[in-house]
Amino acid sequence: MSIKSKELTLISPDGRRLDGRRPDEIRELKIKAGILENADGSAYVEQGNTKIYAAVYGPREVHPRHLALPNRAVIRCRYHMTPFSVEERKSPAPTRREIELSKVIREALTPAIIVEQFPSSAIDVFIEVINADGSTRCASIIAASVALASAGIPMKDLVAACSVGKINGVLVLDVTDVEDKYGEVDMPFAMMPNRNEITLLQLDGILGPEEIEKAISMAAKACKEIYEKQKNALKERYIELRKTVEEGFRT
Repeated sequence: MSIKSKELTLISPDGRRLDGRRPDEIRELKIKAGILENADGSAYVEQGNTKIYAAVYGPREVHPRHLALPNRAVIRCRYHMTPFSVEERKSPAPTRREIELSKVIREALTPAIIVEQFPSSAIDVFIEVINADGSTRCASIIAASVALASAGIPMKDLVAACSVGKINGVLVLDVTDVEDKYGEVDMPFAMMPNRNEITLLQLDGILGPEEIEKAISMAAKACKEIYEKQKNALKERYIELRKTVEEGFRT
C-alpha cells in the first residue's frame, strides 16, 4: 500500500480513525504501580498496544563521585526499546534516538522532582519499551512519573503526557505508530496538571498559531484525564501495601 493510499484511510469522513477512536480520544490506558519487587519504585503502562515498564532506584550514591552535585540530586534516565518491541528486530545497543529520548524524558520529569532534598546523590530512571505502537515517549513519562512517586521520591506534582498528531488536516490525540509514520504532525506534550505547568513541548511538522493553541488545549485536557489514572494507580498500590501490612500484623 502506498503512503498516499495509507493517508487516505487514516481517518474516515465521519471522523473515525483506524482504531475507531474520534480525534479527541486517547487509547485505553492501564497503569499499575509497584510492579517490580527489586526496584525502589516501578510502574507498568499499557496504552493501546504500547507497553512500557519503568523502574526507579535511589536516591543513592553517585558513581563516579565527581559527577555528584553538591546542592541537588542528579537525575539519570535511560530509555530503551527491547529488540522485539518493533516489527523488525532492532539492535540491543542504544541508538541515537534512544539516547535523545532519554534526555527528553529526563528533562520532562526533572521540574517535578524536589532535587534539592538529596544533594550529592543520584536518582536513576530506567524505561523499557516492551511493545511500541506510537507515543512511546509520552507513555514512558507517564510510567516514569508513577514509578518515581511509588519510590517515595518527593515531587511537586506527577507528570502526565500525551501526543497530538495531525492527519488529513485533523488534529488527533495519542497517535499510534501508523498515524505517526503517515501523519503530518507529531507534538509530544507533558505537564504537571495540578500546577498547570508544561514540562515538555516538541513539534515535528508545521502547525499554524490557532492549531498550536488548539493542540495544546487538547493535550492539556487529555493530561488531566491521564493524571487521574496515575493517581488511582498509586492509591491502589498503597491500598495493597496496607492490606499486606495488616495481614502481617494479624499473623
